[in-house]
Amino acid sequence: MDSFLSLASETATTRKAGLGPHVAFPSATRESESSPQISLLSASALKKSYRKGKHVVPVLLGVDFEINESEFVAIVGQSGSGKSTLLHLLGTLDAPDEGEIHFDGNRIDNVPAAARDSLRNRSFGMIFQFYHLLPELSTLENILMPTMIAEGAFRYFTNRRRHRKRAEHLLELVGLSHRLRHKPSELSGGEMQRAAIARALVARPRVLLADEPTGNLDSKTGEEIMGILRTLNADQNLTIVMVTHDSKVAAQSDRIVRLVEGRVEAA
Repeated sequence: MDSFLSLASETATTRKAGLGPHVAFPSATRESESSPQISLLSASALKKSYRKGKHVVPVLLGVDFEINESEFVAIVGQSGSGKSTLLHLLGTLDAPDEGEIHFDGNRIDNVPAAARDSLRNRSFGMIFQFYHLLPELSTLENILMPTMIAEGAFRYFTNRRRHRKRAEHLLELVGLSHRLRHKPSELSGGEMQRAAIARALVARPRVLLADEPTGNLDSKTGEEIMGILRTLNADQNLTIVMVTHDSKVAAQSDRIVRLVEGRVEAA
């Protein structure tokens, strides 16, 4: 645990250095089920290219779409169509060349780095195909890491019992209560993805961004992960945006957004 505190404190310090003051984003109150759907996350005329040596490789050529509160959306398309690029832009992991991204009524693609960090830490949960768990930390410590980064070592230590209780509850939710002291090297692929989901949920995000969450798993384990995501969406009204190449996985979402040659294909 000492190594966990040291590593998390160092990470928090690095994240905050030179980034300016914390920028708070207002949160909207959830509407009742009878109310009209609310656009929570939207993209407008997004364009993104990458350079490969002297060549410019266009990826997104003007993407427009909206994601409603509590919706489960799957983004699909052929390899190279820009699915992961779009997800990274929505999560402010990258910035568009042109266009705008709005979350909860606020433009977020052009905000300072400190605001993007805060948004990802507090409002967006993220899971990836290759898990990105820290190998030197236990499962429990990996899940607690976002909380430590958000609060800093002293405040986290003051509230450690409450944070640990939530992390243990999330481990139970994803079926890993028997693995909290195990390190990633001692977990199966499915267990690591379950741990990654729990980590993404620890800050109670409003949006879960999932990049090929079943892509590195066998079909049975992938179905178990999808079961967890569907339950989170149905029972907790969690908005989920998922990139997948698997049509069977995409079919389990509320709506499919198809990217074709850098644009959203018309329905």
